[in-house]
Amino acid sequence: MSKVSDAIAPPRLVIIDSGGYNIGSVMAAMERLQVDATLSDDPALIQSASHVILPGVGHAAAAMRKLREHGLDRLIPQLTQPVLGICLGMQLLYEHSDEGNVDCLGVLPGTVTRLPSGDGLRVPHMGWNQLQWHANAALQQALPDPAWMYFVHSYAAPVNACTVASATHGSAFTAVAQHGNFLAAQFHPERSAQAGAALLRTFLAL
Repeated sequence: MSKVSDAIAPPRLVIIDSGGYNIGSVMAAMERLQVDATLSDDPALIQSASHVILPGVGHAAAAMRKLREHGLDRLIPQLTQPVLGICLGMQLLYEHSDEGNVDCLGVLPGTVTRLPSGDGLRVPHMGWNQLQWHANAALQQALPDPAWMYFVHSYAAPVNACTVASATHGSAFTAVAQHGNFLAAQFHPERSAQAGAALLRTFLAL
């Protein structure tokens, strides 16, 4: 775990160690972009960063338990720098998740629910899906039109006032959300080839 030192400048990007299975792939994506990234669950280090990424693949209740262990459930909603939630990290930004019936960070309004199944719909939803933009968004800059991203998830957030892009798996769900300095992507930009790399570069330029 990284610690803040008076002799060392705070890192530009901190990736929160949330225990998610995609942390390695997010770190590798930063290496491809030649961006220095620090993995940490230290509140002081996270607060000192210029940009923060909250990744996650796993179970919402377990992820929230890990965040609470380090006081990050209180810290994250108070962050003022650009914050990007990815996949489960996005879902944790909402008020509640039905996965484990757990209260989450409450940055974004709404409850995350399980995707519909049946009638040929497979859950988890895995594969490439096109984004449908609802409003101009910071993360839309430099993306191709249409933009296709890679999804792996069983739960999703509703389309509401914070939705800037949606995708469809049986019904529409939020693919990109934005509220103030908080941005979120249900897909995996680190696994979405050139479009995903463009989105990450845009986030880091905010």
